[in-house]
Amino acid sequence: MNFSRVLAVIIRHLYNFKHNLERLTDSFYWPALDILLWGITTQYIQQANQKVSNLVLVFLSGLIFWQVIWRSQYEITVNFLEELWNQNLVNLFATPLRVEEWITAVFSLGFINMIVSVSFAGLVAWLLYSVNILNFGWLLLPFFASLLIVGWWVGLIVSGLISLFGKNIQSLAWAGVTLLAPFSALYYPVSSLPVWAQKIARILPSSYIFEGMRKVLSTGKVPFVNLVISFGLNFVYLLLSYFFFKYCFAKSREKGLARLE
Repeated sequence: MNFSRVLAVIIRHLYNFKHNLERLTDSFYWPALDILLWGITTQYIQQANQKVSNLVLVFLSGLIFWQVIWRSQYEITVNFLEELWNQNLVNLFATPLRVEEWITAVFSLGFINMIVSVSFAGLVAWLLYSVNILNFGWLLLPFFASLLIVGWWVGLIVSGLISLFGKNIQSLAWAGVTLLAPFSALYYPVSSLPVWAQKIARILPSSYIFEGMRKVLSTGKVPFVNLVISFGLNFVYLLLSYFFFKYCFAKSREKGLARLE
């Protein structure tokens, strides 16, 4: 056993660590996010004067509804990455395929997979915990639509960044959208957040969506103000993200798409 060689291997990976976004994400981003998200959730539970059954409904519905954002964003970014992993991006866009057509295709894939994932998650929640979120199905449909749009514009932003910087930042495909989670009021009201975090939450459509859905689950009534604000913000962000992706992709084309593969 030569410990000099052992040390050499350790140093080699430590040097790589600071240049590897995935390693940095695993070591710092996810632990910080988990502490922030579950720390706020724990404080909310301690302060909440609700029955346990209501808390279970709140948490499970939050988890299920988050799948809408996650799946719609995931399909856009990971499908883009798969073209890079398979070295197929140049081949794909050497055809008459337009950027708008590719966007429409991945939006549709995100919608299909979101339906499958949410249906499965809802079935598991019903089988294991007797929680049936479909009791409010029709009332929740507008919120599902708004959540889907959140996933779309996040996916376009992340895909735009990947088209510029390549696979070096591919961890954003998983980490990007989760940055919204602590400020989206998944399991707790926006008022439970620190003041600085509340300011961020107020400009995110997802916070209005999750707060609105909890009101539907608790009262059976649709808070139309939340819906209007969420759709308004989503329209602005979706439009901006579309132009952002087109700009990034055009710049990447100028430099050569082959460099990304």
